[in-house]
Amino acid sequence: MNEKQIFALLHRLWLDLQHPGFYWVAFLLLLTLGFSWWLSFLLRSGDARAGLAPRSALRKFGTGSLKRMAFPLIAMVLVFLLRSLLTFLEWPHLNLLRLAGPLLASWALVRMMVYLLRSVFPHGGVLSSFERLISLAVWGSLILHVTGLADPVIEMLEQVRFSAGKQSLDLWMLINGVLTIGLTLLAALWVGSLLERHLMGAAAIEANLRVVLSRLTKALLLVIALLLGLSLVGIDITALSVFSGALAVGLGIGLQKVASNYVSGFIILLDHSIRLGNLVSVDEQTTGTITRITTRYTVLRTLTGTEVIIPNEYLVSNLVRNLSYTDTKVRVTVKIQVSYSTDIERAMSLMIEAARCQARVLADPPPGVLLTEFADSGINLELGVWIGDPEEGTGAVRSDISLEILRSFRAHGVEIPFPQREIRVIPPGILAPVQDTGG
Repeated sequence: MNEKQIFALLHRLWLDLQHPGFYWVAFLLLLTLGFSWWLSFLLRSGDARAGLAPRSALRKFGTGSLKRMAFPLIAMVLVFLLRSLLTFLEWPHLNLLRLAGPLLASWALVRMMVYLLRSVFPHGGVLSSFERLISLAVWGSLILHVTGLADPVIEMLEQVRFSAGKQSLDLWMLINGVLTIGLTLLAALWVGSLLERHLMGAAAIEANLRVVLSRLTKALLLVIALLLGLSLVGIDITALSVFSGALAVGLGIGLQKVASNYVSGFIILLDHSIRLGNLVSVDEQTTGTITRITTRYTVLRTLTGTEVIIPNEYLVSNLVRNLSYTDTKVRVTVKIQVSYSTDIERAMSLMIEAARCQARVLADPPPGVLLTEFADSGINLELGVWIGDPEEGTGAVRSDISLEILRSFRAHGVEIPFPQREIRVIPPGILAPVQDTGG
């Protein structure tokens, strides 16, 4: 149906408003729309009652898209059947049903594009802007076709010309090219997201390798989509050689850190020096669990809940203590001082018993106590225990062991000394002044 036919249809629809039969057609159309909504509601509720059975990503996407487009698609089919039936019965004034078809098709297209965006991009303000932009673009195109203004608008856009190097461009070509490249990139992102979900769910593949494969796949799909979109627009791909050369120079001069972070990210993901879930310490104050590794940075969640974003170059070029590289067990120490009059063997056994009372302390390796120093005020002892869950923190287990040691020492009369200093006050005249007897 072209613009002239749609414009003539609108004119005939205006004439139908003057006949009572038009309102019967409108009533039947409303009944059809209501019945379509009821069928789509049954479809959605039936799918919800089917349970949470695991599905593939492609099947899940297909089911979700059909659920979103169920109402306009069912309504479009039923309106077509209703129009065919009324035409067979030679019912007059059916122009309203002829107009409802393109409107329902546009509605289904809008819902499909929005659902595609939701499956590619995370929810947020940018996604809402894309939804509104796509809806306005589809409905605006429909209005232009209905009113017959599409050809004049295209001709007006083609008159706005400008040159880019040796190639002459116009505004309509630019808009068409942007839409074509945008659609190809959107399709590549959708395919990349499906492959990423499939790879991240593959338990047989190591976690770092899954991240590398998903990143490389998405980057490769984006490059292919960009080249394909440029080819569809009519831009010579060989012209990109100048751009690629300029990009290489820019990476070598001004983007060294960015390129180094990306290369370091792939090194970390491939050499398995740091994995998701590892407990690492990058300096004396920053210790936490690796929660995310990207090609540019790594996210470290500290024991206090703070997330630290660390450039990958820093992790490659600096010392990183991986507390769970090959073994998750970590030694925790508790230092205490007892007086010189204490039975040291008895104090050591009480400290070991206090450590064994804690649920997080491992029995193998067993807790042990060392005599580390004969200090000024007492004897320094160090209790060493092993825990298997360092990601839960060490402060709590230290506190629990220290409290249990304090209770045990008080119950058995073990003294914890405090610093003591002896000060002597010498009365005046005790020290005689030194006289000079030199001759």
